[in-house]
Amino acid sequence: MVTRTEHTGIEHRATFCRICEPLCGMVATVEDGKLVSLRPDKDHPLSAGFACQKGIAFTEIVNDPDRITTPMRRTPDGFEPVSWDEAMSDIADRLSRVLRSHGPGAVGWYMGNPGAFSYAHVMAIMAFIKGIGPGTHFFTASSQDTNCRLMASQLLYGTPTSVPIPDLTRTDLLVMMGANPVVSHGSFLTAPRIKDRMHDIVKRGGRVVVIDPRKTETAAQFEWCGIVPDTDALLLLSLLQVMFAEGIAHTREIDAVADGSAWLRAQVAPFTPEVTQSHTGIDPDTVRGLARDLAATPRAAVYGRLGTCVGRYGTLTSYLIDVVDLVAGNLDVPGGSVIVGQGMPAQRLVNIGMGAALRRTYRRQRSRIGGFRAIIGSEPAALMAKEMTTPGHRQIKAMFVSAGNPVLSVPNGDELESALDSVDLTVGLDFYLNETMAHCDYVLPVTTMYERDDFALVFQQFQATPFRQVTEAVIAPVGQARQEWEIIGELIGRMADHSRVFAGMTAAGKVLRRLGKPFTPRAFADIVIRTSTGGDWFGLRRGGLSHWRLAREHPHGAVLSPHLRTGALKEAIAYLRGRIQLTHEDIAAEIATLLKQEQPDAYPLRMIGMREPRSENSWMHNAPLLMRGDRGHHGLMNADDAADLQIGDGSEVRVSSPYGSITVPVTLTKDIMPGVIAVPHGWGHKGTGGWTLANKAGGANVNRLTSSDPDDVESLAGMAWLTGVPVRAEKV
Repeated sequence: MVTRTEHTGIEHRATFCRICEPLCGMVATVEDGKLVSLRPDKDHPLSAGFACQKGIAFTEIVNDPDRITTPMRRTPDGFEPVSWDEAMSDIADRLSRVLRSHGPGAVGWYMGNPGAFSYAHVMAIMAFIKGIGPGTHFFTASSQDTNCRLMASQLLYGTPTSVPIPDLTRTDLLVMMGANPVVSHGSFLTAPRIKDRMHDIVKRGGRVVVIDPRKTETAAQFEWCGIVPDTDALLLLSLLQVMFAEGIAHTREIDAVADGSAWLRAQVAPFTPEVTQSHTGIDPDTVRGLARDLAATPRAAVYGRLGTCVGRYGTLTSYLIDVVDLVAGNLDVPGGSVIVGQGMPAQRLVNIGMGAALRRTYRRQRSRIGGFRAIIGSEPAALMAKEMTTPGHRQIKAMFVSAGNPVLSVPNGDELESALDSVDLTVGLDFYLNETMAHCDYVLPVTTMYERDDFALVFQQFQATPFRQVTEAVIAPVGQARQEWEIIGELIGRMADHSRVFAGMTAAGKVLRRLGKPFTPRAFADIVIRTSTGGDWFGLRRGGLSHWRLAREHPHGAVLSPHLRTGALKEAIAYLRGRIQLTHEDIAAEIATLLKQEQPDAYPLRMIGMREPRSENSWMHNAPLLMRGDRGHHGLMNADDAADLQIGDGSEVRVSSPYGSITVPVTLTKDIMPGVIAVPHGWGHKGTGGWTLANKAGGANVNRLTSSDPDDVESLAGMAWLTGVPVRAEKV
């Protein structure tokens, strides 16, 4: 939709935000080709006039004078502008030398969180890695937030892509663990106005229970159950123990869809609420009451997110969340937890094939450092620095970083800074000279989300209300910025002489262009839209959707159905027998170690992370609207703990772990469990990059307190250990 204001040159264009997962509808006001403002789209069927302050402030990102809009080359005196041709020629030449001398295993790519919000970006990286050859290193931010959730799905359903989400519009009991959607707006759950959806549960007589070490912004609006950090798995085991011991487990439903219920019953038997209380801090009566409520409520769902994924037992915890839903009779039922299918033809056969391939990759592909298995083809980002500095076959000599700032997001960022300076070639694709880009030989300017067309491909399977929307580019690329897929495509063309796969891609592209049918990511998105739920099947289904029809006839998006489809669990299972597999030796091994973990005496507190309404990881601290007022980095600390340590409200505190230390001011509160300190991530801007306001804000890099030692990386999914980290606090 484009509306034009008479005689002013001002246009109003419907689009959607891609900062976080709700994908809220936005209206962009464009004057003479420049984005001048963003406002919530009141005609969007789901977000209905809501957008958070980050989405509204994105105009400042697009027009930021600190933004990189021309290729930049690092010199001994700092960065200097360079032409695209000169930059790409030198990058291709240096990459070619690395490949000739060391092979494809000497190349690595890290993709940050925003990359998932551009389907073209993901596709291009996959093509690049495939073309470079076997052994290429691939890292993503998923090993800081989601890989254990994907691994749990691979164990249970045979494929990492089958992830249950709560049926928000129909549930009567929502148990939320380690999530704060009032601030984060949901993750692995695309639900605009999610706060309203949760209040709707209460309005219809239901409950929302938030289990978290902190009385978060979400917990403050519903029922809060405090828990000791990194003990979620123990609570879930106790819920299962109660269900089996009291005979309230839905055994008929379990046996109808799953193998291994007897094994599961034996695994959970020792974990009575009395046994786990000393670890979780939760009263046994509370545990029993919650177990009974979950089993007795026909429409109930347990949902867990970041806080349940970044501890020492992230895969186990994610596995147990689904198992609790299953045992309570709440998996694949209205109001329960549902795996969203795309309604594509032969969906089960597609899942079987994809699942088998991904499981084979998991078994065969190991990281060079630590021997970690590959999750969806990726390695633990916590080990990136060591992959660069440890000599031997497949030592990284050329590193690419797109849409990310891993110096501030992976454990031990200081180690990574030093490692980036040691490799032969470092290339960044970004629109800021951030802390990571400052160590790159070249920084290539990329478009923001409003300078490209898009379809939220990755998030279709997490839609709480089945929905489709596409967007055209709102404005032309600013300066010399290019889309990531265009940059990677040019590099593939320049490298065609060094890779048969690249040569084939380049030749095929030339043929398609001669035929007038050039391959673009949009063409792929169109195929997905046409062949999935609601699609037109290339004209065979009258009134169905295509990319063109969505763009022209449904600029605000189209709701496909008011509710999630249930009763289709078998389609989502990639095992040949079509049954959930509960029995796994790796899970048993994790369970066996749960009660053996001890807190070091010298570090009596446990550190957790926390989301902030005006932060998005590390990359929105240069927007004036979000940094107004007394905006700075601070932690939260239990007031009684602080009194014991003679720490006052607002005091500067040195927080130390076995791995490092930082200094940060703390705010005192009663709304956090005793023995817990919360510190937001994404801060620590230190003047080495090119974003003025962020550097002025400074702050501390909390991941200096975390470990990149392979022994401290979660064993099943390679997840970074970021919550429940043992620390001590001292007044400065």
